[in-house]
Amino acid sequence: MKIKYGVYVTLLAIITMSGMSTAQENKQDSEAESASIMNLPKVPVAEVIQKNITPSAEFTGYLASPKTVDLRSRVGGRINTINLPEGQLIKKGDLLFQIDPLPFQIALNEAEGQLSQANALALQANRHFDRVKNLVDKGAVSRKDYDDALSLRAANNAQVKSAKAAVENAKLNLSYTQVKAPIAGRVDRALITEGNLVTGGDTNSATRLTTIVSVDPIYAYFDIDEATFHKLSSLNVNAKSTQNTPLPSVSIRLPHEKDATHSGTLNFISNQIDRTTGTVKVRAVLKNEDAKLTPGSFIRAQLPIGNNQPAILIDEQAIGSNQGQSYVLVLDKNNKAEYRQIELGAMVDNLRVISNGLSKGEKIIIKGLVRPGMEVMPNEIPMQPSLMKNTETQQNSQDSSNNLEEIK
Repeated sequence: MKIKYGVYVTLLAIITMSGMSTAQENKQDSEAESASIMNLPKVPVAEVIQKNITPSAEFTGYLASPKTVDLRSRVGGRINTINLPEGQLIKKGDLLFQIDPLPFQIALNEAEGQLSQANALALQANRHFDRVKNLVDKGAVSRKDYDDALSLRAANNAQVKSAKAAVENAKLNLSYTQVKAPIAGRVDRALITEGNLVTGGDTNSATRLTTIVSVDPIYAYFDIDEATFHKLSSLNVNAKSTQNTPLPSVSIRLPHEKDATHSGTLNFISNQIDRTTGTVKVRAVLKNEDAKLTPGSFIRAQLPIGNNQPAILIDEQAIGSNQGQSYVLVLDKNNKAEYRQIELGAMVDNLRVISNGLSKGEKIIIKGLVRPGMEVMPNEIPMQPSLMKNTETQQNSQDSSNNLEEIK
């Protein structure tokens, strides 16, 4: 009996020690797993967006001013003062140059004196004609005297008209000594300095003083391919828009801008295709009230070319670049980063359209120094446009590219 009791005690001790050992091992495994999870990088992850968008094509073009004026003086003379705000915006009618008005004031005074003399002679001729007319009815003067008086009156009245025209011309020339802006826009630098003599006139022989370009509205010219041209051929864009046929809208961005924030309307398509390039010149008109758009600037124009269709959109901050190839890191079912090449489309609502490489429901890593195959701790956030500056986004893309190069 004592032997059996001892066996039982021994077995119980063994079982107890075994259980304690197993518990200790489980505790160690749990702690190791927790430590492993704690060491995983926590990165923002978002599910791609699928929404209906209007497909568009992007073209390179330039901005142009609807009105360009080479400012020249209508009269010649010496430049007294220059009131030109070089490179600044001006209004129509602003005084820019003042030519010495004294010679033209003297000419006006002389013309007004000749007008007074002509008026006096005309008054005398009219009174003489009235007297002769009364006498010819009584037979006191000959018919020839009457005809001479009539001719003299007509000649003096004509001289009055000529003198009046001379006065108006002198006034006009005097007004031309004030060289004013014929249009509103941005003015160039002065091409002449105070004290210099300028040649006037209505031809190119007149001295050019400066150049003015209108800035609001402003034109955007770009060339579209023949296929795009045929898609637009059904739209009568060379006519005014009607309620049934609205003119196509165009989105414009400058070289330093990521997004097409300037909107305009297509208002002209050339009537022929350039045989050498296979393209057609088109024009859009844009509002430019703040004058931030400058004629001559290169632009990228987005032109809608189809109906709404579903598309995948992502935050551009999630896009990396490796040897010219765009990619994203997709989160797989094991929370590991998967390298995925993608094809980029246009920007829509500050999100980048992905033409190929991603599907609805997939989740991508938005940012963070993560390598393909690395397990991460996802922090799910909504997909939304990045608020980062261009330089920061470019730096992240460069960092991601460097990481991939290290891996490979």
